[in-house]
Amino acid sequence: MPWSNQGGGGWQGGGGQGPWGRPPSGGGGGGGGGGGGPTPPDLEDLIRRGQDRVKRWMPGLRGTRGIIILIVIGVAIWLASGFYRVQPDEQGIVLHFGKWTETTQPGLNYHLPAPFETVLKPKVTRVNRAEIGFRGPAETIGRAGASRPASGGSLMLTGDENIIDIHFTVFWVIKDAGKYLFNIQEPEQMVKSVAESAMREVIGKSNLQSALAEGRLAIADQGRELTQRILDDYSAGIQVTQLELQKIDPPEAVIAAFRDVQAARADLERAKNEAEAYRNDILPRAKGEAERRLQEAAAYKEQVVARANGEAQRFIAVYDQYKLASDVTRKRLYLETMEQILSGMNKIVVDAGGAGTQGVVPYLPLPELKRRDGSAGQGGTP
Repeated sequence: MPWSNQGGGGWQGGGGQGPWGRPPSGGGGGGGGGGGGPTPPDLEDLIRRGQDRVKRWMPGLRGTRGIIILIVIGVAIWLASGFYRVQPDEQGIVLHFGKWTETTQPGLNYHLPAPFETVLKPKVTRVNRAEIGFRGPAETIGRAGASRPASGGSLMLTGDENIIDIHFTVFWVIKDAGKYLFNIQEPEQMVKSVAESAMREVIGKSNLQSALAEGRLAIADQGRELTQRILDDYSAGIQVTQLELQKIDPPEAVIAAFRDVQAARADLERAKNEAEAYRNDILPRAKGEAERRLQEAAAYKEQVVARANGEAQRFIAVYDQYKLASDVTRKRLYLETMEQILSGMNKIVVDAGGAGTQGVVPYLPLPELKRRDGSAGQGGTP
């Protein structure tokens, strides 16, 4: 508590006191030792009291031997202070007079006691995240926790000269704590800058349709690999575990027109799918019909060829018989031919040599007579 002089006139004149409650020596008015306030502590008295107290606790420690034992105990305690434990989620960074000399793994370790060596133990399994392209209030970045506005680097140019608005998140952990602490400044901001640069390169090699649809996973993988490669070139000691695309859209000014184009493309794709479905339905049926007709034609061919071969063989056999007995063969052929002709016709046989048939007129209504005979046969008695 600071001492204040309330004597009104310094240390002179009776009531003046020094900071320990006594007038300053050599001053006037009160003399050298006349004050009645508290006296300052005596350093020699304090040391003497401490020695007496140690002697009471450890009666054997007297003289030079006691001092040596105390020194040895102090040195042992000082050396033992170099033991330290690294937790499973940490790495130990040993600093020798402030210079990084060693990285230790989880478990019990030792370093030279202070002030020769000290140890830092950063968390290396904690997953950190960096969000790129999210526009909004100021975000906290940097090791010192400085508040800076978001970068707004969400607009990127594709390989086919279109602009897209992309938001993505990078997840990372500390791979090498020594490199992380001493090779780079502001690791969080560095991860964001490297990831944004890598993503611009990947998007610049992709077209718009691929980035908006089927190429999203490939873009995320390529962006993560390129980000990791750049960080390794910087010896940043950072491992990128995942790059997750949150949103890929056209700029807000043209998003309505783009959605119309997307709807038209969807209609086109639907029409293509319907045409493909119709094609898949009609082609198998047409192929089946064609195959059926081919099989029928092949069967007809076999039938005609077999019939022709049979007729040819029959003709050859008849011809052989004709050469042996021409009259008999000729008559048999005539009878067979007439049988084929008359077998399917309506006929009436007139016996020219029989009784009752003399004077038959050459022209007779033979069909009418046949119908009359048929009706008479149906009306007669059996």
